[in-house]
Amino acid sequence: MKVILLLIVISLILAIFFLGAFFWAVRDGQYDDEYTPGMRILLDDDMIDNKNNTN
Repeated sequence: MKVILLLIVISLILAIFFLGAFFWAVRDGQYDDEYTPGMRILLDDDMIDNKNNTN
């Protein structure tokens, strides 16, 4: 019975830790860019390379 209580306490501590890490990431701005990743697949790679290589 003591082992089950110990495992519950440890799992609650880990859950609180990961919840805190998630809120830290949100506050730090990890999930701010919602537009670019979805549109990046639509861009032509050759067009991007040509813009960078023109002098």
